[in-house]
Amino acid sequence: MKDRTSLDTYIELPKDMKKYLAHYGYHFSKPMYEFAVKNMYKAPKGTSGMEKMQPIDKNKVDELLKKYNITLDNDILYDACYLYSMAMSDFFGKSLPNEQYVAMWIRDVMDDVDKRDGYIFNRFYADCCYMGIPIDWTKMAQLDD
Repeated sequence: MKDRTSLDTYIELPKDMKKYLAHYGYHFSKPMYEFAVKNMYKAPKGTSGMEKMQPIDKNKVDELLKKYNITLDNDILYDACYLYSMAMSDFFGKSLPNEQYVAMWIRDVMDDVDKRDGYIFNRFYADCCYMGIPIDWTKMAQLDD
């Protein structure tokens, strides 16, 4: 399969988006992760309602992975936290029946050998664009060193 050039290379990116990407690359900073989760919902079991997701502490995700003896080769910043939240929002109790499956899914997605660096964040960004969710790049570009 041939590598394809990302379409965003042809778009004039906002100045603060460029600042964010220059510092974090296509990865989740803590504020970006928290923003992403604030836009996630899950349907509580047995209901048709929607419940907002809450960000999870990075240490809790690390503990979950350690509990099942899973190490990640490509985890950067808050990428694994984003995947955890996505799994819990969209798949937990369905195709991911328990937390061990969640941990294995995180590893499988994070360390997928035929994916390029940053594809998880790129997918999130594409979803925001498609769904019309604006990102406050000025706020996100305030670096939290």
